[in-house]
Amino acid sequence: MIIIDYNGIAIANIMVQKLAIDENIIRHMILNSIRMYRTKFNKQYGEVVICSDAGGNWRKKVFPQYKASRKKTRDKSSVDWSEVFRITSMIREEIRENFPYKVMHIEGCEADDCIAQLVEETQEFGKAEDVMIVSSDKDFAQLQRYSNVKQFSPMGKKFIVEKNPRTTLQEHILQGDTSDGVPNVLSADNTFTEGLRQTPLRKKLRELLVEDPRSQGDEIYRNYLRNKKMIDLRECPDTVKTGIINTFEGQDPWSNKSKVFPYLVSKQCRLLLENVQEFI
Repeated sequence: MIIIDYNGIAIANIMVQKLAIDENIIRHMILNSIRMYRTKFNKQYGEVVICSDAGGNWRKKVFPQYKASRKKTRDKSSVDWSEVFRITSMIREEIRENFPYKVMHIEGCEADDCIAQLVEETQEFGKAEDVMIVSSDKDFAQLQRYSNVKQFSPMGKKFIVEKNPRTTLQEHILQGDTSDGVPNVLSADNTFTEGLRQTPLRKKLRELLVEDPRSQGDEIYRNYLRNKKMIDLRECPDTVKTGIINTFEGQDPWSNKSKVFPYLVSKQCRLLLENVQEFI
């Protein structure tokens, strides 16, 4: 299975390549990226699955500060983010309707949840399917606890190899995730939303907490559990996991193979038409 982090390849390419916010340019970039990764990995890893973030994220209900500062950052940017999200959402639905790929976009879920649950399904209960995750997101390093799971970074144009995924996950939980608004275990919930400084987490203390998160008192352990809920992808609620698997199993996109060519014609994707077979 080739699992593509849709938002990752779309947004990253727009920002890194400084693409104009133009529907046709963005469509070509997204489709060409999918074509390229399918061509690169299809022989060993098989079918393509597209995973996308959706609204109503369950993490925000548990921890309201989760990603709370991102809107402020976008508002200060010169990029018209509302237009970017409109275009990328539209193209995602075009892919769902016209390509032979399952598209995972489920209310309440991040792409991370969909990717993690699909990985679990391919590796548990005696299964050992080869999986390639196409994403630059460091959060997926934890999934390399399964030897059959690999990750390729579109931004770095290289494989991400995590030699000790369990320890790396534990350290990630302790250090928090600034980009997601999750403070380290020594800092309060509102650290980033209030513009406060984190309490530094020194190496010696971090090493003690890696061994035993309970060892330094109740408050630190409480913050550890807060961060674990946000960062450890196994913490996804069972109801959300069930919805992911039901959505995946309920899709049958293979008949869309016949739609790819007329779709590319209708959107005037001339360069992509030259390689139409690489989509199917």
